[in-house]
Amino acid sequence: MKRVHVLVRGVVQGVGFRAFVRRNAKRLGVKGFVRNLPDGFTVEIVAEGPDDAIEQLISIVGKGPPGAIVEDVEVNYEEPRNEFNDFEILY
Repeated sequence: MKRVHVLVRGVVQGVGFRAFVRRNAKRLGVKGFVRNLPDGFTVEIVAEGPDDAIEQLISIVGKGPPGAIVEDVEVNYEEPRNEFNDFEILY
């Protein structure tokens, strides 16, 4: 199991990025959350799951959905806490 804290910057708000992340996280069996940060150009993701699923999710969010322009992906690995039951969009 891995836990990751990811900050994705660029044109990632208002383009369906959070729904894209949630859809892919659920498909991969990853739990956690995604939310927009108040700066208007950063999305935060906290995710836990199998090592390979976390790495796939990082790769996927680095590309983003159509309409997104990902300029930077900051990845920080943390100790798993097993605190999530699902993958949610936080508002």
